[in-house]
Amino acid sequence: MFRIAAIGLAVAALVVWLSTFTVDERERVIVFSLGEIKRTDLDPGLHFKFPIVNNVRKFDARIMTLDIPPDRFLTSEAKNVIVDFYAKWRIDDVGQFFRATRGDERNAQDRMAQILRDGMRNEFAKYTLDQVVSGDRITIMGAVRQQALDTASELGVSLVDVRIRRMDLPDEVSESVFSRMRAERERIAQDFRARGQEQSERIRADADRQRTVIIANAYREAEQIRGEGDATSAAVYAQAYGQDAEFFSFYRSLLAYRNTMVGKDNFYVLEPDSEFFRYFQDPMGMRSTREN
Repeated sequence: MFRIAAIGLAVAALVVWLSTFTVDERERVIVFSLGEIKRTDLDPGLHFKFPIVNNVRKFDARIMTLDIPPDRFLTSEAKNVIVDFYAKWRIDDVGQFFRATRGDERNAQDRMAQILRDGMRNEFAKYTLDQVVSGDRITIMGAVRQQALDTASELGVSLVDVRIRRMDLPDEVSESVFSRMRAERERIAQDFRARGQEQSERIRADADRQRTVIIANAYREAEQIRGEGDATSAAVYAQAYGQDAEFFSFYRSLLAYRNTMVGKDNFYVLEPDSEFFRYFQDPMGMRSTREN
């Protein structure tokens, strides 16, 4: 009796196990009935099915990464660019996905990779190499994703994002690009140098002009001061001469003697009765002159 109950319990457990299945929130599920799709996209939780009649296929509903091998694409200048890119995708319509790919993720990835390559080829052909390198890649990625959305929906998947991981140039293209970049940088450097030289010449010319003006003004002021000094000196001399003309003449003669007789070997060829030696001939000459 116990053995029969155990067998019955085992059979019941087997029937329950064969009649139920669980759906995880990270999964997409298809329920088949004799090979035909019966239900899709069940809610997470416990579900029932008819043993043998129904079978269940589960697919990952999370965002997956499609790594595409690097490939070469031609720009509008017929220059090759090696692009390494990837895509983020997930199953959106599990029924359509199964019908289009027979539930094979590898088949879906191969077809999406081909779609993205074609989109890349079409988009890169619209841009020059400089535009691709300088930052138009974001625009290219957006256009590729937009073009692939309709085709991806036919596979029952949605493209979340398309990104370029790396972009390289072939050796023959890299050298020409670097040469052009060097030439461009040299042109910019020469332009900066020319502007600096022009500004330097302008500053130097302005400094020379200011120097000339300052010197001219200083010379004018010096001449004015010198003229004023000469006028003051002449006025003082005239005033002193007017007070005592003979003493002024005697004082000037003494200054002349001191300035001329400064060495031992000086020779002077003068007449003895010349005016220069007047005070040597007549020490009282100043007084006699006054008397006259």
